[in-house]
Amino acid sequence: MKLLTEQQLRHKQLARWVRLGPWYAMFPLEFAHQTIEEHTKAGQAVLDPFMGRGTTLAAAQMLGRHAAGIEINPVAWLYAKVKTNPCDKDKLLKRLADIDALCHDVTITDLPEFYSWCFHPSVLRFLQVARMELDWKMDTVDQTLMALILVDLHGNIEDSLSNQMRQTKAMAPAYSIKWWQERKMLPTEKNAKSILEKKIVWRYGHGIFNSKVHSLAIYGDSTKSIHLTEDIGPFQLLLTSPPYYGIINYNYDQWLRRWMLGGPELPLYSAGKYQNRLDNQQEYQELLDKVFGEASNLMRDKGRVVVRTDARSFTLEATMNALTKAFPNKSMEIVHRPVLKKTQTQLFGDLSKKPGEVDLILRPKLGRPKQVPRVEVVNLIA
Repeated sequence: MKLLTEQQLRHKQLARWVRLGPWYAMFPLEFAHQTIEEHTKAGQAVLDPFMGRGTTLAAAQMLGRHAAGIEINPVAWLYAKVKTNPCDKDKLLKRLADIDALCHDVTITDLPEFYSWCFHPSVLRFLQVARMELDWKMDTVDQTLMALILVDLHGNIEDSLSNQMRQTKAMAPAYSIKWWQERKMLPTEKNAKSILEKKIVWRYGHGIFNSKVHSLAIYGDSTKSIHLTEDIGPFQLLLTSPPYYGIINYNYDQWLRRWMLGGPELPLYSAGKYQNRLDNQQEYQELLDKVFGEASNLMRDKGRVVVRTDARSFTLEATMNALTKAFPNKSMEIVHRPVLKKTQTQLFGDLSKKPGEVDLILRPKLGRPKQVPRVEVVNLIA
């Protein structure tokens, strides 16, 4: 029998956790893993101020690096928090049973028509109890259960909690009702506890990785909370991918999961500043300036910065401008990565030509005075 190396064992144990959480524009695990391995050593620290669902933190944990990240969207933050610190399986199954036991005498509260088309009454009772009872912000067991509920809150009718719906994003209520009505698709009766038990057994199938490194996932606005990561630093690597200008509204696309976390019953365009499509150019530039400026104070002098961003002109220029101001003593390499395969948006019908992405890689310029970073441009087909 072939013995696994320590790193191979980490990968196997974390594989089912690292990709936890359906999400648009996901940060590729392979890219995060390669970048962290190239620019850091074991025991050093990595910072991701726009961490999304926490791929950077998970990759760092797999490689024995400390890591800290911040996320403003509660759905993505919960995925990141749980994948890097899930609770004990037996405690989770007991908590699931406790929630299920509370459902029998519960009356479904009045909700918009969408919910009666999306969920069978038995599932809806379970969801309403879980929504009221689970302390997903503070309790590790409740966080883990809520995250796993969110993963399959909607998706394929056969193995999710909902009527047929996309898993990655929740569609608009009126559109969904019309789609179900046209196909005469009523929600089927399901046992939420049984569905989730099977998911839990699979998720824990290879156990969980108990790392000796520190992994800190902060729920908040990076423009206000980045200083809370300083106990993990100073950071050798800043690895992140900020939201692209005017592309995705994570608040609207995740409205049903946000409802599950206590949000409004129907979708809203915005949940507050920086929680919409980010289509105001001045506000977008201010966001990048503030976050990268604050992050620079947490970095080692010889630290590296790797930022994956959009190749479209405004997003790219705004990101380069912010990095230039924040890190005047570093040289900048620009690596273009054209799109060579179908993206998630194309798979869902968006056939427009994609400009691709760009990696901005900043390294220290030793012995040189402060000046505008030297720029090297590299084109990669990857």
